[in-house]
Amino acid sequence: MEALVSFLQIKAVVPGLGDNVADLDRLRRAAAEQLNGVEPRVAYPRLAGLAEAFRAAGFAGTAVVNQPPEGPELVDFLAGSAAGPLAVALDLGTTHLEATLLDLATSAKLATGHRENSQIRFGADILSRIHHAATPGGLAALHGAIIGDINELIRQLAGAAGVPVAVIRALSVAGNTAMTHFFLNLNPHHLIREPYIPMVNVVDPPAAGDLKLDIHPAAPVWVLPSVGSYFGGDLLAGILAIGLDRSEAVAMLIDVGTNAEVIIGNRDWLMACAGAAGPALEGGVARMGMRAGPGAIDHVEFDQASGALSYTTIDGAKPRGLCGSGIIDLAAGLYLARFIDLKGKFRPEAAGSRLVETPDGPAFVVVPAADSADGRPVLMAQIDLDAVMRSKAAMYSILTTLVNQVGVKFEELAHIYVAGAFGKHIAPRQAITLGMLPDLPLATYQPVGNSSLAGAELVLRDAGARRACRELVRKITYLELNVNQEFMLRFSGSRFIPHTEHRLFPSVPFFKD
Repeated sequence: MEALVSFLQIKAVVPGLGDNVADLDRLRRAAAEQLNGVEPRVAYPRLAGLAEAFRAAGFAGTAVVNQPPEGPELVDFLAGSAAGPLAVALDLGTTHLEATLLDLATSAKLATGHRENSQIRFGADILSRIHHAATPGGLAALHGAIIGDINELIRQLAGAAGVPVAVIRALSVAGNTAMTHFFLNLNPHHLIREPYIPMVNVVDPPAAGDLKLDIHPAAPVWVLPSVGSYFGGDLLAGILAIGLDRSEAVAMLIDVGTNAEVIIGNRDWLMACAGAAGPALEGGVARMGMRAGPGAIDHVEFDQASGALSYTTIDGAKPRGLCGSGIIDLAAGLYLARFIDLKGKFRPEAAGSRLVETPDGPAFVVVPAADSADGRPVLMAQIDLDAVMRSKAAMYSILTTLVNQVGVKFEELAHIYVAGAFGKHIAPRQAITLGMLPDLPLATYQPVGNSSLAGAELVLRDAGARRACRELVRKITYLELNVNQEFMLRFSGSRFIPHTEHRLFPSVPFFKD
C-alpha cells in the first residue's frame, strides 16, 4: 500500500572532484532507488529550496515525496529522520464536517474531530446555498466559510495530537458534488439546471497552499471525484470503503443525509441514483427533527397492549427532538398502535388525550414539556408525519426504480449496507414496517458507519484505492431521477403504510381503516 505522501530516508554520496553530479540530480537518483527506479519530478518553485536543504543537511536526511496520479514528486527535504508523515481525511458534509488525523507510516489514528458546517448561515440546504452563490460575493463567502471550517478542524486535530499544523503533509476530501464545488471555489450554477452538469468531476490534486489551507503548503489535496451533480465523492468513498467495486455478489449501499443516495452492483457493474428522501429525517422538514447528537431521541417503542411509549436518547441526555431513526420508530409505532392509519393520518379516537391541537394542526405528544431538555414538549405533528410519508415513499421508490432498471430482485441482494448516522441508529424492522425499506431478512441490512470518511482515509493510505476511485467515475452508470417517469409512478404508490401493494410487505400487519 503506497501512501499519498512518503518519507524516504536518504544517504547520498557526498560530491567530490571525481563525482560532479548536481545536487538535485543526486537527490532524485537516490530517491529513485526507493521508487522502483522512477526519478521523482521537482516543480520549478521548489528547485532552489530543495537543493539548498539537501546540501545543508549534508546530503542525508528525509526526502518528502508526494504521489499524485502523474507520478512521484519531490517537495521537501528534512535534516535527519522524521516520524510520519501525517495526513487528514475529511468527510465534507452539508451540515457537519468530520475528520481523522492519520500517521501514514503506521495507519494509526492520532485524533478525530467534527464541527458544524458554518455555511448553514447561508442556507440549511444545498439548493439555498447554490442560489446564494449566484449573489454578488456569494460564492467567495461560501468558499471562505468552508476553508475556515476546515482550518479550524485541522487545528483541533493537531492540538489533540500535540503536533503543529505545518507537519500535516496531505489532505483527502470526500463530499457531495455541490460541497466539492464550494470547496474548490467553482460556480455550482449548472448543478441544479437541466442537464445538471458539474464544472468538473475529476480534479488533479491541488497544493494546500493554493487553497489557503493551514497545513504544509506543498501538501497534496486529494479530492475524491464526483460522478454527477447528485453523486459526489462521498458516495464514491463509500463504495471504496465497503469494497462494493470488488465484490462478486451484487449488493446495495444506501446513504441517507440531505438526500438519499443509493448504489447497486458488484465488481463488474455499478448503477447509482439519488433523490430527496433525507430532509424530513434530519431536521430539514420535521419540526422536531434533529441530527443524531446528544438529546436526540434515537429509538421509540410502543407497548402494543397498553399503547404506552418509551424511548432512548443519544448519550442518555434529556430529549430535545427526534433524529432520523427515532422518527422512523415513532411513525412505525404509531401505525402498529393504530394511532395513525395507512395514509399516515392521525386517528383521534385511538390517540385520545395524547393528541393535542397546535397552530399547525394536530400533534402527538412524544415527550411532555416537564420531561424535555428545554421545557417544551417534543411533538410529532400531522404536517411532520406528512413529510415523513413523502420521504419514506421517495426512499422506497428510489430503491425499487434502481433494482428494476438493472433487473435484480431485492431478494437477490447479498447485503444492503446502510451508511452514516442513519445506518448506525436505524432499526430496519421499523423501516420495513413503515414501507421505507424492502421486506427482507434483517440480517440483509448492515450498518457501516461513516463510509465517506472511511473511504477518504483509504485513499490517503492506498495507491490502489486512488486509482480505483478514478476508474469508478467511468464505470458507474448514473440514473437521473429528476426526469424518470417510473420513479414518479412508484412514488405515488408508496405513499401508504406500508404500500398500496401489501403483498410486497408480508411481514407487516395490514389495517384497512
